[in-house]
Order: sequence, then C-alpha cells, then structure tokens
Amino acid sequence: MSKLIYAASPRSADMLYATGFHAPDAFLFLEHRGRKSIVLNDLEIDRGRREAEVDEVLSASELAREFGSNSPAVLAAGLLLRRKIRSVDVPSDFPLGPARVLEKAGLRVVPVEGHFWPGRELKDQSELAAIGRATRLAAVGLERAVEVLRAAKIVRAGLLQWKGKPLTSEIVRAEADSTVLRAGGVPEGTIVAGGRQACDPHERGHGPLRAHELIILDIFPRDACTGYFGDLTRTVVRGRANTAQRQLWDTVCAAQRLAIRAIKPRAKGAAVHKAVQEFFVARGYPTERRDGRWTGFFHGTGHGLGLDLHEEPRLGVTVFRKGQVFTVEPGLYYPEIGGARHEDVVTVTASGCRLLSRLRVPLEL
Repeated sequence: MSKLIYAASPRSADMLYATGFHAPDAFLFLEHRGRKSIVLNDLEIDRGRREAEVDEVLSASELAREFGSNSPAVLAAGLLLRRKIRSVDVPSDFPLGPARVLEKAGLRVVPVEGHFWPGRELKDQSELAAIGRATRLAAVGLERAVEVLRAAKIVRAGLLQWKGKPLTSEIVRAEADSTVLRAGGVPEGTIVAGGRQACDPHERGHGPLRAHELIILDIFPRDACTGYFGDLTRTVVRGRANTAQRQLWDTVCAAQRLAIRAIKPRAKGAAVHKAVQEFFVARGYPTERRDGRWTGFFHGTGHGLGLDLHEEPRLGVTVFRKGQVFTVEPGLYYPEIGGARHEDVVTVTASGCRLLSRLRVPLEL
C-alpha cells in the first residue's frame, strides 16, 4: 500500500520520522513500493536535496506547470495518477480538504488509525540517544529553575523575592526556558506551579510563588536538531516542608520506584498502573472527588515519548516491549497539602528498563 502525508514536519511527527527534514510549511510525501519522494517549493528544494532522507525530491513549481495548478492536493492527485496509484494510506489527521480533492480525482484515501509508522514505537540506538539528549535539555532547564528558587529570599508573609522583586511562576519559567533555548532546545508549556495551583496537573502556574509550599517543575522541551522530546518533573519547596508535604513527596517518589521496578518485557502496563493506584491507597492517599474536583492520583502513570510529547502507546494500555520509551510520572494532589509529581524517562530493555534521565533534586531548597 502506498503512503501519503501532507504536513509541516515540525507539527507532524509522522512526516519528520519519514523524511528527517525540518520545514516550516506543509509539503507532500509519498512512499510507493519502498521508494520515498517529497515535493518541495523553490525555497526549500536545494536544502531538501541535501538534508532529506528520501530517494527523490520533486519540484512543486515544475509539477504545477505540468498539472496546471499550484494546489498541493492537485499536485498529489496528478502525481498519484501518473504513477498509476489508485489508493493511498494517510495519517488519521490528514486534512479533509486535500482528501476530498483526491477522492474527486478518483483516488481512494484510507485513514490509518494508530501508528502510521509502526516502527516509531520501538526506538533504535540513535533514537534513544536523541531522547537522552532531549531529556538532558529538560534537566538543564530544571536545574536553572532550582537555582533561581534556591537563590530567592524569603520575605514577609512567606513571599519569595529574587533580585529585589517578587518571584513569580512567570519569572522562573522564563529563566528555565531561556536556558533550554541557549542549550539547543525548544521549550513549550513549561510548568512552574505552586500551592493549590499545583493540584491541577496541567496548570502552568501564574503569579507570586511562596515559601514553604510544594512547587511542581515540569519541563518538556524538544531538541531543535533532532525533533525528539525530553520530559522531566521534580517537586520542591523553597524553605521548610511540613510533615504532610514531605510524606506526600516521599510517597510519590516511592510509587515511581515501584513502577520502574515493574516495567519489563511482556509485563502489562495496566498492571503497573493498578499497582501504583493500590500503593497510594495503602499509604492513605485515596483518589476521590471533593467539592466537584478530583483529588489524589487521577492521571496516567506515564506516556510514550519520542517525536511526539505524548506518543502512543500510553503506559497504562501497553504490553511492554524492548525498545519502547515511556515517562514514569505518578503524582498526588490535595489542595490542603499541595501537589507532588516525580517524572523520569525509561526505555524497556531485554530484562527490565533503563533510566534515560538522572537528576537529583532535594525536596527542600
């Protein structure tokens, strides 16, 4: 079966995986009988011939003259018909407009659910190295966030002050993100959330940070060179943690260790997730709705990681196979205590799993 993609590689992991070519605008990719072709505009074609990992680079302007239109969908239809291709597989997010043009030209367009490139699930050594580098970029940003928090002064009413100004989530995030940028990463959505804000796992954090509260630092940059993602989370307190905060943090760290020990080939991700849930309950941390919001542990134990930040399969639904890469990130969230999450990246090996991230950060700064 032939495969067709129309997308910009920074926004399509399938395109980047297929071509290894970074281009900001959408372009066409066709694989037919094992031969890879791309269609590029005049701005990109010379660079594409140097850099793209394909067999053939075609000129969009030359095809436009041949087919009488510069519409990418018309170019795709003309190219497919010229090569006597009548049916193509496309990713499930293939744009509707071009699909309709192809169908009107008499072509069969078949959306593929799940992995468009099954090989993406199992990473080779070069991919593991790329994810390791991206994870180190996350560590660089996280270390800068910790450095700023550690340098902050505790002033009246438990507020934090840095360089003579109130320290906010926005300032810490900017420091972390700019450090990642200088190191070669592309940060997006970095989380610096303290106190009750940290009890909403995807709250980015805003406003002044306070001493003696749990602060979640979650950084997930993309390596600008390879396109692979890293992902790390640590939870800290600037000042002194109380007993409830420390017990919450200790419990989350222990749950992560339990999960990592359980990951090995042929084990079920659902069993690992259930073991973490049961561990939390046994430690006295139930998951329940209180006043209309969830408390406890109400997200997955981890997710796939690669050219997508959240890459299939999810940890909780897989049967582990050598070469898979996952985050492992249990968390607990109670507004009266705060939120704690601890996240690292692992790859499944022949006998267990191996950490791709190593960053020691104490609870108290």
